[in-house]
Amino acid sequence: MSEQYVLDLQELDATRVADVGGKAAHLGELSRIEGIRVPDGFCVTTDAFRRVMADAPAIDDLLDELARLGPDDREAVRALGARIRRTVEETVVPDELAAAVTAALVRFGAQGAYAVRSSATAEDLPTASFAGQQDTYLNVVGPAEILRHVSRCWASLFTERAVTYRQRGGIDHRTVRMAVVVQRMVLPQASGVLFTADPVTGHRKVATVDAGFGLGEALVSGLVNPDVFKVRGGEVVDRAIAAKRIAVQPLPGGGTREVAIGPEQQEQPALTDAQAVRLVELGRRIEAHFGHPQDIEWCLADDDFRIVQSRPITTLFPVPRSDDREHHVYVSVGHGQMMTDPMKPLGLSMWQLTAMVPMHEAGGRLFVDVAPRLASPVSRAGLLEVLGRGDPLVRDALETVLEHGDLVPSLPDPSPGGDPADPPADHPSDESEQDPARTDPAVVAELIERSRASVAALERGIRSKTGPALFDFLLEAFEEHKRVLSDPLNIQAVMTAMEATWWLNDKLQEWLGEKSAADTLTLSAPDNITSEMGLELLDVADVIRPHPEVVAFLQGVQDDGFLDELPKLAGGTEARAAIKAYLDRYGMRCAGEIDITRPRWRERPGTLVPAILDNVRNFEPGAAERRFEQGRQKAQQKEQDVLARLRALPDGDRKADRTKRMIDQVRAFIGYREYPKYGIISRYFVYKQALLAEAGRLVQAGVLTEREDVFHLTFQEFHDLVRSRQLDDGLIERREEAFRSCHALTPPRVLTSDGEALSGAYRRDDVPDGALVGLPVSAGTVEGRARVVLDMAAADLEAGDILVTTFTDPSWSPLFVGIAGLVTEVGGLMTHGAVIAREYGLPTVVGVQQATRLIRDGQRIRVHGTDGYVELLP
Repeated sequence: MSEQYVLDLQELDATRVADVGGKAAHLGELSRIEGIRVPDGFCVTTDAFRRVMADAPAIDDLLDELARLGPDDREAVRALGARIRRTVEETVVPDELAAAVTAALVRFGAQGAYAVRSSATAEDLPTASFAGQQDTYLNVVGPAEILRHVSRCWASLFTERAVTYRQRGGIDHRTVRMAVVVQRMVLPQASGVLFTADPVTGHRKVATVDAGFGLGEALVSGLVNPDVFKVRGGEVVDRAIAAKRIAVQPLPGGGTREVAIGPEQQEQPALTDAQAVRLVELGRRIEAHFGHPQDIEWCLADDDFRIVQSRPITTLFPVPRSDDREHHVYVSVGHGQMMTDPMKPLGLSMWQLTAMVPMHEAGGRLFVDVAPRLASPVSRAGLLEVLGRGDPLVRDALETVLEHGDLVPSLPDPSPGGDPADPPADHPSDESEQDPARTDPAVVAELIERSRASVAALERGIRSKTGPALFDFLLEAFEEHKRVLSDPLNIQAVMTAMEATWWLNDKLQEWLGEKSAADTLTLSAPDNITSEMGLELLDVADVIRPHPEVVAFLQGVQDDGFLDELPKLAGGTEARAAIKAYLDRYGMRCAGEIDITRPRWRERPGTLVPAILDNVRNFEPGAAERRFEQGRQKAQQKEQDVLARLRALPDGDRKADRTKRMIDQVRAFIGYREYPKYGIISRYFVYKQALLAEAGRLVQAGVLTEREDVFHLTFQEFHDLVRSRQLDDGLIERREEAFRSCHALTPPRVLTSDGEALSGAYRRDDVPDGALVGLPVSAGTVEGRARVVLDMAAADLEAGDILVTTFTDPSWSPLFVGIAGLVTEVGGLMTHGAVIAREYGLPTVVGVQQATRLIRDGQRIRVHGTDGYVELLP
């Protein structure tokens, strides 16, 4: 096939991205939409770019050198990018290419004014817009000047910002090709940008129009503030008219200039309301054509809108798919689970299959629809009460939704049979609003034994299962999984602990003026599997500490095969046995453990080595037993103090007796609060081992390349693959790319079916200026060095440090024994991290938005765990 150097825009559509880049392909598509006017023009194709790059001297060596640089090598990227740009711009355009461009210009008017615009193949994609990464030149006149600016567009592929953008996105520089769009200039009265969804809130039914006088460069470059129109339902619902003192206008001979706007016109709107509404109607056509909210550049000339660019808005959080037209209000599962990272498809589908309520996926995260609960006044009050106690930001976000009035209808209260749409504050099994009856503490031991027996039966039953029979067995196992979690006794035990904690905090503040008294009363509570996990790693350190050769060896561990090397060292056999025993009990855990695809400690034991070494360095022998006993004594002393003070009050004996019963209740049951999650993750590890073994058989059969490829399939797709042994070409690669793109999205606490993403606000005025506001979950005040840690395996903590991180699930608990305080961006009053922080007596504030960005690693901070804020110290 011969090379095509020039194609008219009308010849293009979305299938031609490889030939003409994202911008040109979009323009071609736009020109096909009824009622949408696109300025005439043509595209200089990627064939032309390849031809010029092939002629450019030493370009291959320069690209090899560029590929070796990292995105943080700013000076090297800048210097090498400049060399590549010079090389491209100085390369002579071949005669046949120049002739093709000149012929196209003759068709559209050789001496007319044109916009010359870059159109890269990795641009204007659904997952990455690359907005502003390459160059645009306006009002270019004459064939020679247009060819020169085409070369400049090619070269702009190697600006520092474009190179760095690709490096951070993991995109190979050699795979990106550059085409160039050449379009007749529009001389507009006004221009700007239309977002068919609100770019701030994400609301899909609210369009935002930014408008200014003259060419759009004044807005894009920040020379002027735009007029902003909000349009919904065919009318302008809000407008802000800016003082526009400058416009960018074309010069007769080419180029542009800044022009002052007269005082009488500066505060006149650039568009009428009717024009803004008409523009949004055009935008809705474009959005419907592409099937995704759009960021559209437009010009207004002679009361006629011309569309000069449209790209997907890639920053919006996706909305869960729904087969109906009803309004939905989704609450984030990840915020309750302390794991807001995206999950791979197998992880998502496994959690959905084992959850107690329907869960909906969007952006690689899971959500529960609470609209039915919000629609009824009585169930609404209960929902807001429970969620508000756990995380006030969720409650605030839901109240904001309710204030809209048009999203959640008010329905009759549900029948006495109950409402099946109970949302999970933590795990679906943890959520119940029934009043817990007084229960015998002996049920905790019974429930733990039931869970152990269930896991043991699962292990026995799954051993012989392979192929389709394995998946049939697992579907039955998931029903047993849910039966264990929904056991009324299990729910009652969990709720007894939570209700008793709330009662103590409420009543002791009311009667004694004491905040968060339950935090001390629950220290060293029995049967807390997660706090035991942290203390038992101290015991492992006790075994290792006396053996310097083992300690030195562990300091140099680079991979996960170190356990087999330990017996070669003095004391290594004992060290290996201690670590193995720990992994036998806790090795199914890991960071982000609700995603079955995450590597477990037993799969990557090296993850634990930094925590073990910290314990060896920071603690004396016997620390675990001492810490537990100290906590138990503090709780006992607190109990005695509280009861004595209550008895001195009017009606004190009755208050003290009630309080004593609740203290006994919370100490008996609060530890069990952690066990259902341990049971879930224990079962998950059994599922995972069996599924990976099945994936290994598919690799041996040549169906898969790697076992971990199945992580990018749903459970049902994996099941189908085992039966059919047929995998769609490119599916795994597409899923990997989609998963990577999900990392750029920040999940909201609450999401509506209209796309509005809400994270809530604290609305407090009792916090010092400059302090970071959060939710108090573990009482006390502590000052120390902040250690911002995003990966548990990279933690390097000293005694007295304050851990600052995004979220902590149970796998982080081994780090809690060595720190003095905790600050997280995500969390609630009864999430696992909060429970263990109280168990260890760590002053803790959670839900501190952007804590890992606003607090510098090594900075001194003061954590007010009782009042819920963090001070940044000089």
